[in-house]
Amino acid sequence: QSGHYGRGNAMSVNWEEIYEKIPVAKDEREKRFALFDSFDPNGNGILSLAEVDKGMRDVLVIDEIFDAKPAMMRAFQCAKNRSGKDKEDLKSDYIERLEFKFFLTALKQYFEYFVAFERIDNDDDRRVSFEEFEKALPILTTWVGEIEDAQAEFDAIDLNDGGLVLFDEFCKWAIAKSLDLEDPDDEE
Repeated sequence: QSGHYGRGNAMSVNWEEIYEKIPVAKDEREKRFALFDSFDPNGNGILSLAEVDKGMRDVLVIDEIFDAKPAMMRAFQCAKNRSGKDKEDLKSDYIERLEFKFFLTALKQYFEYFVAFERIDNDDDRRVSFEEFEKALPILTTWVGEIEDAQAEFDAIDLNDGGLVLFDEFCKWAIAKSLDLEDPDDEE
């Protein structure tokens, strides 16, 4: 259990299974399109957040990601309208086939951030206090490099000055810091 913070132990992640089930490689285009079609039960060529959520549960069957709603939501919000096409108002709230690869790529990344966030959120309230952040400094520095002033770093992450770091704030920081979560299975 040492080296784990927050819910780290509660969230055992089979990264190999996740990467195998989420087709983002160039040569997996057909597999990705088939996955999109299986997420799109009515065949209208667009995916709502509810369809993506259901697809995660029923098609991909990756419970860890299905339970990581904040990661799924961030990836969905990033991916919709990614095609750059000027969509009708209705379609702007959905993911199209050509945006699906970006969604899956973003989902993998945001899920990694979610796992990291959960590891430092000791009281499971989906917010990180300064005390939790400070306690997690040893593991945080393995993910992002040296943190010289914990309070200053925490304050920089806390964009809304609420005194707590929320998942979306953590994600912005993680992206800026190129957070690289160590695979927890490598530690055992």
